[in-house]
Amino acid sequence: MATGSLLLFLFLLALLAGPTSGKGCLFCELTDAQKCPGTLMQCAEDEDCFTGHGVALGVSLISNKGCVRAINCGKEQAVIYMGVTYSLVTACCQGELCNAAVARPGPGGLGAALLLGLIGLLHPWLL
Repeated sequence: MATGSLLLFLFLLALLAGPTSGKGCLFCELTDAQKCPGTLMQCAEDEDCFTGHGVALGVSLISNKGCVRAINCGKEQAVIYMGVTYSLVTACCQGELCNAAVARPGPGGLGAALLLGLIGLLHPWLL
């Protein structure tokens, strides 16, 4: 009887502990809001938490959060949000809920991103 109770206890403990692989990260759809409430999601073992920041000329910043494969960290991609094409860069972090902090690029980072975008647009005329 004691062995059966012990096995039942260990089984229930394993169920309560949940999956041991991966990490928890916050997930947020693309948004132009200053804060996204986010929902908890479980990442795969080869994924890291990320916060994405997108810029486009003349419009407000966008951001998103979630899990991304580690090989895609720091890469820039074009995304369309509300009919505008943004340049979105993912900043990754390791650790449980490491993307929970609100991290918006500061004015210097935004200015540099906009300047680079403007140079890219004007490049044909600068030659």
